[in-house]
Amino acid sequence: MKGRILLLEDDESLRRGICFKLEKEGYQISACPDIREGMRLWNKNTFDLVICDITLEDGSGLDFCRDIRQRSNVRFMFLTAMDQEIDIVMGYEAGADDYVVKPFSLAVLISKVHAVFARMDVKEEKIESGKVCVHKTEMKVMVSGEERSLTKNEWKLLLLFISHPRQVFSKGQLLEQMFDMDGEFADENTVAVNIRRLREKIEPDPSDPEYIKNIRGIGYLWDKECTGN
Repeated sequence: MKGRILLLEDDESLRRGICFKLEKEGYQISACPDIREGMRLWNKNTFDLVICDITLEDGSGLDFCRDIRQRSNVRFMFLTAMDQEIDIVMGYEAGADDYVVKPFSLAVLISKVHAVFARMDVKEEKIESGKVCVHKTEMKVMVSGEERSLTKNEWKLLLLFISHPRQVFSKGQLLEQMFDMDGEFADENTVAVNIRRLREKIEPDPSDPEYIKNIRGIGYLWDKECTGN
């Protein structure tokens, strides 16, 4: 499969046509006619691209996009019969990456979808470990398909750990990574505080860490295999 796509389109005939063409091109499609079902599918699965009609039976695709944007940087494409400049601007402001104005040929839609995934292939640099996925280029962290917001220091620590799985780092080394300076000039308690906050954001159970383990008297390590680049 080339990628996973969520489609929200209330025109049944058009929805079926899009699904048929995209599946024929090798994409995995989950489709629905409204926002309620779209949100259910979103919460249940992980997607690479969302294609959404702006006007749906139970609300606005713009609102759906804004809601998703609070949790994810997934690629988002609008289908709309509204071709006025203000509508296009509102779509981009809501967080869309592209749009297609109805009526459109399926060949045009397919070419735009191909282009979206081609850009993702060029940019994508990620490391996966268990349920944690770090998108290095975009500085984005996903846990079980949900994006987590990290501070600058938490990001630096996570990137160091996940790039060197099962390698023990002393508190001094971690301080140097966070502040780009000799660790002796900063309080080592800073490491413990940042590790605790990072665990709260990525660990299933922060009180019993699955990823970041403390090696007493030595430092910390990432205790899971990692794949990617």
